[in-house]
Amino acid sequence: MTLANLAPPLTPVKEVAQSLRNHGFAILSADDVAGVAKVPLSDLLLLTPFWEDLPRDPYLKDGGRYRFRRHASYEIKANSLQMVPHRAHWQSLDYNALHGGIERWFEPAQIELTNNLVWQSLLKGMAHLLSSLKPVTTWFVETHQFRIDTTDGIGRPTPEGAHRDGVDFVAVFLLNRVDIKGGETRIFEFGGSAGLRFTLSQPWSLLLMNDERMIHESTPIQPIGPYGYRDTLVLTFRSNGFQDSPNRSQQ
Repeated sequence: MTLANLAPPLTPVKEVAQSLRNHGFAILSADDVAGVAKVPLSDLLLLTPFWEDLPRDPYLKDGGRYRFRRHASYEIKANSLQMVPHRAHWQSLDYNALHGGIERWFEPAQIELTNNLVWQSLLKGMAHLLSSLKPVTTWFVETHQFRIDTTDGIGRPTPEGAHRDGVDFVAVFLLNRVDIKGGETRIFEFGGSAGLRFTLSQPWSLLLMNDERMIHESTPIQPIGPYGYRDTLVLTFRSNGFQDSPNRSQQ
């Protein structure tokens, strides 16, 4: 069996809640993601160019230059979406042994993106879907725009290795794969031995995980030709407030 481009087992949208309950994850096609967001897929695809304007991640402890990102945070109550003042992304060492314990002040998401009604509809649609599984008063949501490229010959989507994020749910959208090999997604049961591997390749397809139950990672990417990259959007949903440093600073 080849390790390259293993097709993901897609979850019918009507079975997403059951799959999350029974298995801890679900994988949605791009068309079903558009249905959750209540927008045409063609409108979601129009968001992809915002990934052409991501600054380099200055916090990589392995000295790499391969990761670019932006960050924004929201509170979602019912159908109300509220962007909060820009804040640091922080994780404890329990969840991120490589970059945990430090405040990482990434550049904010572009105003043109955060004001975009399709973007807002996507966030609200995902919150509505998850609220049907776990009713909460407020979802505390962080958005991460990522580009991993092959500037140095190899790019690492998850330099921290297999991990959890310390939230309730994690949504990983594949936006683009350009002239690369690798980037295989691997998910495992936390504390168990069962696992699954596959390669997301359809723009705006989605891996949705219960972060309390699943560990995840993506394998490094290498170029096919002079240069390649992989674009993703990661949304995290937490029901009991944002993760913040005990010594939280303001910027």
